[in-house]
Amino acid sequence: MPQQKDSPRRSDAQRNRERILEVALDELSHCADAPLSVIAKKAGVGQGTFYRNFPNREALVLEIYRHEMQHVADAATQLIETRSPDEALRAWMDRLAEFAMTKAGLADAIRQATSAPGSPAKPPHTPVTAAAELLLRANEEAGTIRPGVTADDFLLAIAGLWQLEPDLDWRPRAARLLDLVMDGLRAGTAGR
Repeated sequence: MPQQKDSPRRSDAQRNRERILEVALDELSHCADAPLSVIAKKAGVGQGTFYRNFPNREALVLEIYRHEMQHVADAATQLIETRSPDEALRAWMDRLAEFAMTKAGLADAIRQATSAPGSPAKPPHTPVTAAAELLLRANEEAGTIRPGVTADDFLLAIAGLWQLEPDLDWRPRAARLLDLVMDGLRAGTAGR
């Protein structure tokens, strides 16, 4: 019986945390120095709730980065279950472009959170790398991309995404870049 009482509280706490992350992503993408009190207020939570979840700015910024990276990684599994491997890979590349533009908006906040002596390190790209590997292996098995492409090769090939200007109309340029990468991955397959 006590578990049933705790469940709504845990659910409410999770919603508060998600709401804080959503508001913080938006606010910090626009201004790396956005006051935490403003984020808490816009998220509709009190200072105590805010600081229970995120004891300082660094913890908040790094959790946003980790959270967004995990969403991108999780999308790979969802896409591979509902689309053909090559369609899943291309759709995931679009999600990765969205992440790159979000990360660009957060770049100053991430730099501030990780640059001071004793600051925590930026989380590794492990979930995104694993997601890329999943999609690449599915495509290799399906014969839709050339064999032997590693996740590191793939991420290096799309690194141009991080050069796009997030304040401009980056989507058409990202689409052209990612289409070029897909064409390169497909080169030499049986269907080409």
